[in-house]
Amino acid sequence: MKILHTADWHVGKAIQGHSRAQEHEAVLAELADIARAEKVDLVLVAGDLFDTSAPTPEAERIVYRALLALSDVAPVVAIPGNHDSDRRLSALAPLFDLARVTIRAGVSRDPVEIHTASGEKARIACVPWLSQRYIVRAAHLMNEDAAENRGLYEERMALVVQELTRSFAPDAVNIVMAHLAIVGAALGGGERTAQTIFDYWVNSTLFPSDAHYVALGHLHKTQPVMGPCPIHYPGSPIQLDFGETDMNRYALLVEATSNTPATAEPVKLTSGRGLRTLSGRLEDLKPLAGSTGDDYLRVIVNEKARVGLGEEVRELFPNAVKVIIQHEATGGDGTKQLDRTNLTPHELFVAYLGEKNVEDEGLVALFDELHEEAHASATA
Repeated sequence: MKILHTADWHVGKAIQGHSRAQEHEAVLAELADIARAEKVDLVLVAGDLFDTSAPTPEAERIVYRALLALSDVAPVVAIPGNHDSDRRLSALAPLFDLARVTIRAGVSRDPVEIHTASGEKARIACVPWLSQRYIVRAAHLMNEDAAENRGLYEERMALVVQELTRSFAPDAVNIVMAHLAIVGAALGGGERTAQTIFDYWVNSTLFPSDAHYVALGHLHKTQPVMGPCPIHYPGSPIQLDFGETDMNRYALLVEATSNTPATAEPVKLTSGRGLRTLSGRLEDLKPLAGSTGDDYLRVIVNEKARVGLGEEVRELFPNAVKVIIQHEATGGDGTKQLDRTNLTPHELFVAYLGEKNVEDEGLVALFDELHEEAHASATA
């Protein structure tokens, strides 16, 4: 059985106000092309189809068309992640059932069973994102400390997985698909902090050794995870945040039989623009102009702020979506406090700029002009 494993699409996510809808359309079409070229028997989408639980109509159109395009090749099974609305996806599940797309939005004891065209069988235990509120009683959350809460969360998650995998069959390819953070795995850099904190990490030992494959979502970095069976994160298909330093994006092509554990090979995805960070003084950055292709850029300028500095950076790098002025003051012990009692407005403004490490005579002149106009208006 050949399986395409993907996750963490985050359709609808923008970068500093710039839409990435076309990139998402392109990369999801690329996934369908890979599924078709590899003649896969099954597609697994392990959560975070959307970037928000209230997606725009455009984001919904992109995701739903992508699921249908994948289902033209093979049956698709999908679960919600922490960014998705389980209720929204659950409401749509009966419609998608008609198109060979199974959306398992809640916890069910019955695994999803898929029969391939060649007669093989897969049983998929689906573990959508489960919040602490959902899986740990409120009383425990109110009365126990963080370490105990984490232990309770992991304990209950292990019970859920144990129950869902109880009906694994010896003549099937047995799969667990889950949206989880596993201890020892690496963050990609763009995950939502509230759902990747200590409380939500669980150990890979909760997965059964008779699982042929564990298809994970949630962490954005492509990686295997040590455990009692083959466990993998495919990562997000496009670079989602400047914190995600690995610019290479993948889906996983998995092969398994009922008699052997699965093997997973990364398939590199080429659609989507890269995100890159440049850092240095403006003079140091100038030689890099024109060398960054169509990558979105975060530019950190290590010098004092002045009016027009951001515009100078954007003239050099039209794809700079974020410009950060970062300067560390040198000299002085910082203990002397300025006596502001008898300072003029001009002197106060200059002192303020000094505290902010801004050195700009033009800005001071503009302040003086505006102050004079305001004073003249007030005394007219």
